[in-house]
Amino acid sequence: MNRSSNTATVGKVKGGKLHETLLYIQQHWQLYVIFILPALLLTIIFRYVPMGGVLIAFMEYNPIRGILGSEWVGLEHFKRFLSSPDFLRYLSNTLKLSIFGLLWGFPAPILLAFLLNRILSKKIKQKIQLVLYMPNFISVIVLCGIVRILLSPTGMINQLLGTQYNFMTMPAAFRTIYIASGIWQGAGWSSIIYTAALSNASKELQEAAVIDGANIVQQIKAVEWPAIKDTVLIQFIMSVGNIMSVGFEKAYALQTDLNLGASEIISTYVYKKGLLDGDYGFSTAVGLFNTIINVILLISMNAIVKKMNDGKGV
Repeated sequence: MNRSSNTATVGKVKGGKLHETLLYIQQHWQLYVIFILPALLLTIIFRYVPMGGVLIAFMEYNPIRGILGSEWVGLEHFKRFLSSPDFLRYLSNTLKLSIFGLLWGFPAPILLAFLLNRILSKKIKQKIQLVLYMPNFISVIVLCGIVRILLSPTGMINQLLGTQYNFMTMPAAFRTIYIASGIWQGAGWSSIIYTAALSNASKELQEAAVIDGANIVQQIKAVEWPAIKDTVLIQFIMSVGNIMSVGFEKAYALQTDLNLGASEIISTYVYKKGLLDGDYGFSTAVGLFNTIINVILLISMNAIVKKMNDGKGV
């Protein structure tokens, strides 16, 4: 009897709060319209209305005639891209850059956060963080310019090695250059979220682990890793969902005529076909194909992580 009465009381309280909330909204709906409507309109205008441009992927688009006046070709652009002799090369280059970048780049900020968490002095820690965060604020084009200068035949790297290689013309070196420069630029900034999550780790448990004689690896495994585990999983799922979205600007800026075998990816191909060649329908179809693969990977990885992590995912 006590349990049923308590449940009924809780239900009445919740029902009363909900009724009061709805009544308040009904009385002050003007405030909600004033504050919510602008954000809603901006979201619809800049996020949902442009989605109508996806129709271009199924048309022989002519900018003068517009979407309504262009010829409908259905899946012809997709068939053309999938049957292209270069399709597998573009897909392979994109996947290699993304997967290797994920394998090498994703753990870097996590390890960096663990190392920063070991620094006890706040002043020293802040100075180190400042140095690590600075590369993130360098423009991608400026970064690529620095990379080109450093790796030129007369650059600092060749001077240190005593050689005169032009690394930017080597297809085999492109992937390493792209991934290494990305880690240098973004690892420090990406470690912020993990450093913040580590601040929630129990200091008492860490002190107890030290007293029990646990080494650094054991302390991380028992105390620090549980504090950032959920954050790592969410970031990993989001990274896998963007595995086909390799940065166009950087790949294009580091591209040369001699390293095209490794540097030509789907995003640079879309740029060249769409803006340089004016084949808007085909380039939109290729971009849409890229997006569909990203969505499939995101949903699949989220489902896999949920099964492995007791139903927890995005």
